[in-house]
Amino acid sequence: MLITLCYLYLWVRWGRRPAALVRATVRRLLATRCSFTFCGAAAQPRDARVCLSRGGRVFCVSESQPVDDLSKWALFLVSPLILEAEHVAFVTESIWVHGESSPRPSSSSGPVVKWLDCCLPLACRPGDPYQLIARASVDDFSRLGVAFMEDRLQMANGLIPQKIVSVHLQDSALKELEDQATSKPAHALQPSPDPAADPEPEPEPDTGRMECPGDGAPGSEPAQEGDRGEGCLELCHLHLSSCHECLELENSTIESVKFASAENIPDLPYDPSGGVEGVAEATRPESEGRRANITGKAPNILIYVGSDSQEALDRFQQVRSVLADCVGPDSYTLYLLSGESARRDPWTDNCLLLVLATRGSVPKDLHQKFMAYLSQGGKVLGLSSSFTFAGFQVTSKDALRETVQDLVFSRADRSQVKLSVLSSGCVYEEGPGERLGLGGLQGHLENEDKDRLIVQVPFGTHGGEAVLCQVHLELPPTSPVVQAEDFDLLKSSNVQRYEVLKEILTTLGLSCDIGQVPALTPLHLLVAAEEIRDPLLQWLGKQAGPGGVIKSSKLSLQFVASCTSEVEVTPAALPVVTDTTAFSSEHFSLEIYRQHLQTQRLGKVVLFAEVASTTMDLLDGLMFEMPQEMGLIAIAVRQTQGKGRGRNAWLSPVGCAPCTLLVRVPLRSPLGQRIPFVQHLMSLAVVEAVRSLPGYQDINLRVKWPNDIYYSDLMKIGGVLVNSTLMEETFYILIGCGFNVTNSNPTICINDLILAYNREHGAGLEPLRPDCLIARAVTTLERLIDRFQDGGPNAVLPLYYRYWAHSAQQVRLGSAEGPKAWIVGLDDSGFLQVDREDGQVVTVHPDGNSFDMLRNLIVPKSQ
Repeated sequence: MLITLCYLYLWVRWGRRPAALVRATVRRLLATRCSFTFCGAAAQPRDARVCLSRGGRVFCVSESQPVDDLSKWALFLVSPLILEAEHVAFVTESIWVHGESSPRPSSSSGPVVKWLDCCLPLACRPGDPYQLIARASVDDFSRLGVAFMEDRLQMANGLIPQKIVSVHLQDSALKELEDQATSKPAHALQPSPDPAADPEPEPEPDTGRMECPGDGAPGSEPAQEGDRGEGCLELCHLHLSSCHECLELENSTIESVKFASAENIPDLPYDPSGGVEGVAEATRPESEGRRANITGKAPNILIYVGSDSQEALDRFQQVRSVLADCVGPDSYTLYLLSGESARRDPWTDNCLLLVLATRGSVPKDLHQKFMAYLSQGGKVLGLSSSFTFAGFQVTSKDALRETVQDLVFSRADRSQVKLSVLSSGCVYEEGPGERLGLGGLQGHLENEDKDRLIVQVPFGTHGGEAVLCQVHLELPPTSPVVQAEDFDLLKSSNVQRYEVLKEILTTLGLSCDIGQVPALTPLHLLVAAEEIRDPLLQWLGKQAGPGGVIKSSKLSLQFVASCTSEVEVTPAALPVVTDTTAFSSEHFSLEIYRQHLQTQRLGKVVLFAEVASTTMDLLDGLMFEMPQEMGLIAIAVRQTQGKGRGRNAWLSPVGCAPCTLLVRVPLRSPLGQRIPFVQHLMSLAVVEAVRSLPGYQDINLRVKWPNDIYYSDLMKIGGVLVNSTLMEETFYILIGCGFNVTNSNPTICINDLILAYNREHGAGLEPLRPDCLIARAVTTLERLIDRFQDGGPNAVLPLYYRYWAHSAQQVRLGSAEGPKAWIVGLDDSGFLQVDREDGQVVTVHPDGNSFDMLRNLIVPKSQ
């Protein structure tokens, strides 16, 4: 009865939203110990309540289904068998489809979801169907279920999922399985194409049993912290089927054994004549959107960092992070390659790029393996590694170690990039013996010796090549090895650092095009104060036309209680979801926004989107009619067409805090007579939002005239764009603002400054969030406006001057060769005053150059 009532309640509330319905159902009923099943309509359990039906598949809820006999299951992991309260244990039943007859998951309803990306496998049971017990968080279990319902779920090795059902593992069964594991090793079992296969686990040949490359956790990427990967280091003698790298590396062995005759099993993995190249890939469905490559290999980047020490594992994470920024996690997979795996496993068959990032010497046997990989056409990137060949030797220069140097980098087209880099302390020199011709990529220091720090070296007759670097391209300016006084230099060259790294990766055959525009998402109508929700909905009911649509010159907004995935979202037509009971976003917390918003008018009503074209357009149809006490703000996680001054674009990745705020200003008021001050007040509000926090007062954020937010006077961290419309006696002003909060690369963000401050002063300031700072900036802006309306410019200018970046700054008027002038301050209208060489004080306007607002100044009038 409880299940039925909960089901009816959820169905009424969520309607046709499959993801929200599934997630909410699982969350609400998890404690009741019922079972959730995703299957074909004909296979639904008896007496189950169907919650969702789609394309011949159903999601249903039934009585608890325990698993109390695990004696015939083969174990994958031991230590993670204790389930957290918020995790779901489930069984996936699959069939094995061979070769080209294996259907690919559909991507028409959304991105393909890989089963292993969402769960931690615990045990398997071969047979027909092939069964896997796994665990997952509620969100990931729901994601798996929805992907199954929409035919977007992909298993490994040709498995086709037929059913997913949550189960309850009895404590006695778990103890039995754990005892079984401690008494004998677990086997690496693969699904058999023979339906009559013995369900009992059978030992595999030595070539078919793989240990976990990378010793487990550091080589995997959990969907949520704690969901996967625990215990890997302790159990490296077991095959970890949850490890992506294991599966990728193992496939060539298993498939080769499967298709080879008993008399001619190929030698794996390193003999170039012995591999069955590409066999595994022929039977493995690839996710949509993967970059095609002429080798037919899986899109794997393997990273070797030497030992398994914590320092080496930290280095792996650094390298992995910077490479993921360049190539995109949806295009390639990045794994740790341990020394043991490099010696034993068939990694060469499925490696597009080998990255060597060990600071220690490379053992002789591994050097031979890496050279064999190069001779087969492999690609190698050396990052501050001792690995070298082809007549080059690595020479240490202690004077250069961990110091910032000026590097000249030559691209393949012979153009050059100059940047500040962190040197490893080693250089490449030509040694005795035969030397091979070099490629076009080169990098040398801008010093007397022109020390060579980057070389491109082709190798062999099959297209192998390496780019070797003694530059720390993998380390961000916030790295602990960077001295505090070097932070500014390295951060100012961070864009060039990524430019050089992408040039290298592209030369080595990878695609660095990660600029795919994300799909627009529906808007959500949120309120910061519950008392205005009902008046707001009543007002919308009166204003909206047929179908709940409000149109403007730029777009139409359709207000709906819920939104299905089938509803088209375009820049000109956006659904706005008004029922936000179950609203959630990884990047925006309404509760945090409410806690930090302390306004009387501004920012009370939020139009929120995960992805919007530009927040500047979202308020167009509402701004002139909505009551003033319902202050509007549009907030997005990402913008696809962010706007800057003039025709400039404003890049808006995740962490950039893009928003547009509606402000009404009476024409006959102090601020209404000085509208240019609005952009100054918004820039000031962002800076003050950070520096007014206890402990954050010395974070070096500043305002730069006319509308920028800067780190010191070095790097832009955000900007403001103001559009105003005068109707009768009121200015309707849209203030667009974006400032980098968490997006550290490729430029700089507020949390970079906090991290650098903590290192320099031994402080423990916490990183900040975009939702928190947007709310604080809006709150500060309202207070600044009130002060300006009460006391005019002099009421806010002292605070503005405290934070601005122009004290006694020298500029040129009109052109780079124009007369010199020194900045004095702002005039009564908000324009810049400068003191010319002849002693005359003049007011100037910016020339519209967004890259350096003060490089050239136009003088429209004198005083």
